[in-house]
Amino acid sequence: MHDTGTDTSTRTRAHTHITPPLPPVIPPETAARARVDLYARWSGLAAGAAAAWAVASRDDGLGIGILYAIPAFGLCAVAGVLLGDALTPPPRGPVRSAGLTPRRARDYVPPRTTRLLAAQALALITLLVAAAAMAAPDDQGRAGRSLSATCQGMTETVGPWPGLFYGAPVLASLAIGTAACAWSLRRIARRPSEEQPRRDRALAITAAWGLLISAPLLGTTTFATGALLGLDCVGASGAAWFLIPVALSAASTMTWSLTTIVSPRAGHR
Repeated sequence: MHDTGTDTSTRTRAHTHITPPLPPVIPPETAARARVDLYARWSGLAAGAAAAWAVASRDDGLGIGILYAIPAFGLCAVAGVLLGDALTPPPRGPVRSAGLTPRRARDYVPPRTTRLLAAQALALITLLVAAAAMAAPDDQGRAGRSLSATCQGMTETVGPWPGLFYGAPVLASLAIGTAACAWSLRRIARRPSEEQPRRDRALAITAAWGLLISAPLLGTTTFATGALLGLDCVGASGAAWFLIPVALSAASTMTWSLTTIVSPRAGHR
């Protein structure tokens, strides 16, 4: 007889196989819409890079070409986003219900980033107005390109300085770019589309606006800091050091803007 309770008994162990969940299947129509949107956005970036290079290459050595190259790139990026939105057909499917409250542009932009950009835009305008009030002509008679100060009976002139020579193109570009971005956000918010692509496009437009603000702000603070540090007047260096945090904030925003324009999903992280 065999004892079933001895060590020679055979025991069977059950092995459980866990099947990993399958990745979600993307409908072909959705994938096609995503490709159209991606190609259009990248076409806008390529056109912006070409336009910026063409404008900057005509610079006369005074930096005006670079000032116009930045908004050229930003506006072409906005045009690429709008092209993708226009070429992407609205989603098809069963009739869906929606609330009576109209979609607003501000519902699709990041609130903290938008507030930061608004603060930087205000800082840029304030700096340019103050710089224009303090500016003086340079040695070639070009108005608003130098800073002149009298200290201890001696007059010093340093430059370049972000007076109206540089400030007027910046303010004009900011006004045109802000109007274009605001109109684009309103159009994207109201046009029929899937929710995630709408948010991605709104974020890309916000980033383009951020580039139109942060790049001139970085240039303005850099020019102003260099000119102030070149003065021997008491207090000039203190004002220059005050501008450094503003420049660092603008550099951080410009990096985020460029990254988000290229890949809006990166701006959500």
